[in-house]
Amino acid sequence: MNYFSLTPQVKRWLRFVVGGGMNTGFSYLIYLLGGLVFSYQVAYFIAYVSGIIFSYWFNARFVFHIPLSWKGLLSYPLVYLVQYLISALLLGSAVEYLGINKYIAPLAITLITLPLTYCMSKLLLGAGKNAPSRHSP
Repeated sequence: MNYFSLTPQVKRWLRFVVGGGMNTGFSYLIYLLGGLVFSYQVAYFIAYVSGIIFSYWFNARFVFHIPLSWKGLLSYPLVYLVQYLISALLLGSAVEYLGINKYIAPLAITLITLPLTYCMSKLLLGAGKNAPSRHSP
């Protein structure tokens, strides 16, 4: 099976996952470079905000194929706020009540929240069936 034989929905999901990986690498690079100039807290803040902007751009353009807008950019951090709150709750429960190792739990939480993040991104970006989009292979 190759990429071109996959359904459009599976292709979009794969682009979302690849974009998340790219965003992680991009944010980490910004953090490392920022750490050369700023304190680690300032570097982290810059990297985090840069990651949100990159994620908005990548998901709008390459995952959901919707036009960029100021409204979309300014509302997109809501995805990260909801994701963080749910992840923090799940992480605390996994470590404190289920006894899952604190170094392993975040990886499992990421996998669990990935579909939620995808759906929230799709909803917030207005990439539903009624939204204008351009389809690509």
